[in-house]
Amino acid sequence: MPTNGLHQVLKIQFGLVNDTDRYLTAESFGFKVNASAPSLKRKQMWVLEPDPGQGTAVLLRSSHLGRYLSAEADGSVACEAERPGPDCRFLVLPQPDGRWVLQSEPHGRFFGGTEDRLSCFATAISPAELWTVHLAIHPQAHLLSVSRRRYVHLCPQEDEMAADGDMPWGVDALLTLIFQSRRYCLRSCDSRYLRSDGRLVREPESHACYTLEFKAGKLAFKDCDGRYLAPVGPAGTLKAGRNTRPGKDELFDLEESHPQVVLVAANRRYVSVRQGINVSANQDEELDHETFLMQIDQETKKCTFYSSTGGYWTLVTHGGIQATATQVSANTMFEVEWRGRRVALKASNGRYVCMKKNGQLAAISDFVGEDEEFVLKLINRPILVLRGLDGFVCHRRGSNQLDTNRSVYDVFHLSFSDGAYHIRGRGGGFWYTGSHGTVCSDGERAEDFLFEFRERGRLAIRARSGKYLRGGASGLLRADADVPAGVALWEY
Repeated sequence: MPTNGLHQVLKIQFGLVNDTDRYLTAESFGFKVNASAPSLKRKQMWVLEPDPGQGTAVLLRSSHLGRYLSAEADGSVACEAERPGPDCRFLVLPQPDGRWVLQSEPHGRFFGGTEDRLSCFATAISPAELWTVHLAIHPQAHLLSVSRRRYVHLCPQEDEMAADGDMPWGVDALLTLIFQSRRYCLRSCDSRYLRSDGRLVREPESHACYTLEFKAGKLAFKDCDGRYLAPVGPAGTLKAGRNTRPGKDELFDLEESHPQVVLVAANRRYVSVRQGINVSANQDEELDHETFLMQIDQETKKCTFYSSTGGYWTLVTHGGIQATATQVSANTMFEVEWRGRRVALKASNGRYVCMKKNGQLAAISDFVGEDEEFVLKLINRPILVLRGLDGFVCHRRGSNQLDTNRSVYDVFHLSFSDGAYHIRGRGGGFWYTGSHGTVCSDGERAEDFLFEFRERGRLAIRARSGKYLRGGASGLLRADADVPAGVALWEY
């Protein structure tokens, strides 16, 4: 099956937090490094690269500068090297509590310190040389077993997670990484956590927390007993195996989770490819044939719809729409017009997609009426994590308001209501807009919010006032933006 950008492995970016809860930072001025930042922003993001010499050493590259961390023989450290030399080689030594120790490979000393007093000269490991790994990527993704080339998904009947999916289709394939006590938990779409024995539990107990390890750009999950998660048996049940070192069976890729949507036409029936190659609004239930993977082109902002049968929607003769294209082209791109609770789709011939009397879709309309409008429903985000330009959305301590600049994130619950969404936070309270556009999270009644998928991986959220939710200098979530761009766009 052609990928055409369907399966993008996420580049693992992370922050390193020292024993005083400050992040390793690469400064532009003088290429100095310090551990003074209280939160994870652009300057605190790092990428781990394998040593080109195929050894056990790794390289630490600043995402912000594009330069490499180095340690000299006298212990001085900097992030100045544009190309990695011998002094850029470090060994990662995972500790029993999940933290890392970074040891200079050529000099044998340990890297650590506080604030602007960082060095790589320690001969023994103390708390100052311990670093917690904090992933900087959006935590909702698909998990692909490297050895089986199968996707992990929730199996509700068997009450387990298994790596047996050819495609990450439907809500069951969504996983959320939860940062908990310096470790990570794997949270399923129904808000349960994976234990190392394969069971799913409601609380993130110690046996449901894992230390992350990186190997050749892949991820491994080590449990509290030092064993690694792997797909086990013919069904690929995900649990900790016997191995205490990660091999191919214990390695996983994290892949970007694109929005998966269903569309409902004016006849109140689901758009589907169940009865063949023609895209038609003729089904009464939403299953795989009624689910479409929606991808947005970063340059044109137009989108494609990919079906479970392995084809993109494409414009054919006389304006027909069929799910037969195996490659992205101009005829597979559709412009989305956001019309409140409904959307309209314009094809490459400049005409709007409408529902004909027999239910088939065709791009033959010059104007938008009832037959040209569709309800578009996001199905693979029952739980929602939002990240803006300044950080994640999180409950403000001691308040009903929401912060937009946090390093940690809260998980919110999403429900759909006739083209709009209701968002619930901690304690079951609903989001609503209060005075002066401030968004609050303790409502007894739900407020309708409209989602507009404006860019790849980013959406705009419109309140009932017509204004868009945004972050900003105050760090508060507010509904007062006129344009869905910049601080009013959210990774989801």
